[in-house]
Amino acid sequence: MMTAMARQRGFNLVEILAASMILSAAVLALSTISTNALTSTRLNRHYERAASILDQQLTLIDQIGIDQFIEAGQMEGVDERFEPGYHWAVSAQYAGTDNVYAVKIAVTWQEGKRPYSVVVQTMLNGASLASETITQESQSQ
Repeated sequence: MMTAMARQRGFNLVEILAASMILSAAVLALSTISTNALTSTRLNRHYERAASILDQQLTLIDQIGIDQFIEAGQMEGVDERFEPGYHWAVSAQYAGTDNVYAVKIAVTWQEGKRPYSVVVQTMLNGASLASETITQESQSQ
């Protein structure tokens, strides 16, 4: 009788339940890691888009000059090229020295119910690159 039981080896119910619990815990941990990675990737993409919008606005201000930018009156707007829609706002204050302005640009967006924002502050000279180029060309002629 002992030899017959020794030949029928297999897993009992407790061993199968323990293995199932270990496997379930490993799958749950991997699922959590991948979900967190996807969330971080999406948030990083939003920050990259906001930085791109900031760069575009700073380039525009630098090209036309802060004086002309303020005169144009377009100090805020919405960039809807990307979801969920990025709102940008520019504030400029005269620093009191020469033609120097303190410029602050903020880009905000909403992800679910939570707002996010990126803010850049810099100092810009009141003369535009375009006017400097024209001045340099007229002086060389």
